[in-house]
Amino acid sequence: MIKNTCTAFFILMLSLAGYQAASAQRHDMMVRLSEIEIEPVHLEQYKAILAEESAASVKLEPGVVAIFPMYQKETPTSVRILEIYASKAAYEQHIKSPHFQTYKTTTLPMVKSLKLVDMTAIDPATMPLLFRKISAKN
Repeated sequence: MIKNTCTAFFILMLSLAGYQAASAQRHDMMVRLSEIEIEPVHLEQYKAILAEESAASVKLEPGVVAIFPMYQKETPTSVRILEIYASKAAYEQHIKSPHFQTYKTTTLPMVKSLKLVDMTAIDPATMPLLFRKISAKN
């Protein structure tokens, strides 16, 4: 199961990063993994708040390409979020949005640790193909 989850995550990350290649090779796109550890007693409440925030971000903010939250099957308190923004400016606008500010202030006491890892696509030329394949399956 973990292997399938990791594979699916990797394919999704590459596919969404393909948006960069499909969008005229946008070099200013920002991709980040957020690695978050949640206090077990707050897990269900945290997941509900995060689901609401991620949906609002993608729906309301044109610069938010994807916010894809997930957790490790064997360790549900280990949350990972794949975040893709059209640009650094889009990210900066996102963190000022009312829904993000509500998420951040509401969940702050629930978070044991947070690590933000900025990422760069290794093979952006292949990304549009992967993106089309996933789109075709849905």
